[in-house]
Amino acid sequence: MARLSAILRLKRLNSLKGIYLRSTTNLPNIPNYRDYHSHDGAQDWWENRRNKRYLLLATGTIAGALLTWATEIGDSSVEAKEKYDSDIENHHKTIRKDLPTYKIEEISEHNNEKTGIWVTYGIGVYDVTDFVPKHPGSDKVMLAAGAAIDPFWHIFQQHNTPEVLTLLESFRIGNLNPEDQVSTKDMGDPWSGEPRRHPILKPAAQKPFNAEPPPSMLIDSFITPKNHLPVPEIDEKTYELEFEVEGVKKVTKMTMKDLKKLPRHTVTAVVMCGGNRRSEMDSVKKVKGLFWGPSAVGNAEWTGVKLCDILNKLGVKSDEVRHVHFEGLDTDPTSTFYAASIPLAKAMDPRGDVLLAYEMNGQPLSKDHGFPVRAIVPGTVGARNVKWLGRVYVSSEESDSHWQQKDYKGFSPSTDWDTVDFSKSPAIQHMPVTSAICYPTPGEKVKVENGHITVKGYAWSGGGCRIVRVDLTCDGGNSWHVAELEQEDLTKAPAGRAWSWTLWTAKIPVPNKAKEVEIWSKAVDSNYNVQPESFENIWNLRGVLSNAYSRVKVKISG
Repeated sequence: MARLSAILRLKRLNSLKGIYLRSTTNLPNIPNYRDYHSHDGAQDWWENRRNKRYLLLATGTIAGALLTWATEIGDSSVEAKEKYDSDIENHHKTIRKDLPTYKIEEISEHNNEKTGIWVTYGIGVYDVTDFVPKHPGSDKVMLAAGAAIDPFWHIFQQHNTPEVLTLLESFRIGNLNPEDQVSTKDMGDPWSGEPRRHPILKPAAQKPFNAEPPPSMLIDSFITPKNHLPVPEIDEKTYELEFEVEGVKKVTKMTMKDLKKLPRHTVTAVVMCGGNRRSEMDSVKKVKGLFWGPSAVGNAEWTGVKLCDILNKLGVKSDEVRHVHFEGLDTDPTSTFYAASIPLAKAMDPRGDVLLAYEMNGQPLSKDHGFPVRAIVPGTVGARNVKWLGRVYVSSEESDSHWQQKDYKGFSPSTDWDTVDFSKSPAIQHMPVTSAICYPTPGEKVKVENGHITVKGYAWSGGGCRIVRVDLTCDGGNSWHVAELEQEDLTKAPAGRAWSWTLWTAKIPVPNKAKEVEIWSKAVDSNYNVQPESFENIWNLRGVLSNAYSRVKVKISG
């Protein structure tokens, strides 16, 4: 029923009648709240507000989301901000007398590489032929070729920024016949039914909503409380979760009552965005994605059913070849569900603790956090922790979704958008070891007490690796000081199953008469993996896996 209602909503969307998703949620208590998401950061692919050297043009949808694509333009030494026009919105509503006017019939003929690829926005006509081949999802870009992007941008409103609109206008070749202009006035606001979010959250994007709290809040509690599309409206009474195994005709469906009859398990686990700390990598060299700080992460107690228990009941045998697909009920205008996959061996391992969770911190999941059921894959990048789960599928192939094949992959610092080949790199599963300084914050005045300053933060490593040490320095590495750790004990979180984070506190000496210092932190896990020293050597075009030393400059007060 849940999938049927989702499909019916999609039909309304595809007929351009708009989405009217009604959802409400109680305002959470701040100490136990973090608005992070199963696809945490996947929205990064669409958003590039801070990367001024790239053009974003959403001309279609790709595997569960509107595709925003980018390619480097012009002389890289010229910042796009120098071209920004504060009145840019009016340009797309204005006929340019120096350009010809085209009818929609003429534009629709330009829908392939031979005839050229044109799109319209507002009253403008734009030739994007040269950019489509450079995008890894070029086949999906073609969904809007020869047509209007207005309906798509009405939903994915993060494109309506001066940066994007100014650069889009530079590719204008003509005017659209006014009678053919696509209106979105009768579509309403597809985001009007979004849950309420606490005002303390700092949005990296409003629509879809992706936000992080101040870093100082993360260290207030060991247990702490991002989206692509409008939050789906799901009725728990009619909700059904489908289970399908490749080669087996029978599809098993389970209601919430069915799930809750199975043995309950609780796991304390971190969910971290693949782009966490991206802003620090961006400061070295521009990357494409949401400008995440160190707070695109959270630690929570998740309660639900072990996936291995269900798969065992279905007669699935573990192997090192197959994959388990998670398909959410959040969808894009082409009826594509968000999807991702993990190795079957991880899903079938009882020690892997993969859950189909229906509670977070002892309470039913909120709508923002995946109500009624989400996947929790401990130790794995947030993009695999799919929310609003509608289908679980065992397959011989990895998920073909955009977020599995064309995003969340790491590359050499020398790889750029002209040379990247996403097929040459594996999808991120386990995350690397990292730490972040949450207190003090950059530029803050810190009081010296007995020659020392207090520093606090978190550390975590993927794959269940336990944090064994956090080192800090404020003299450029001439001397290092070991932090005190707050973490689950070994009986609850042994190495290999240490899914939660480690909070740490250190008192480090500062040089005499210092007025400013730069604090560094580096974490070491149980496999003796350690954070790399600089972002220069791990830079990648998507800004993922940002785990170099955490560095914070502060002012010293007596």
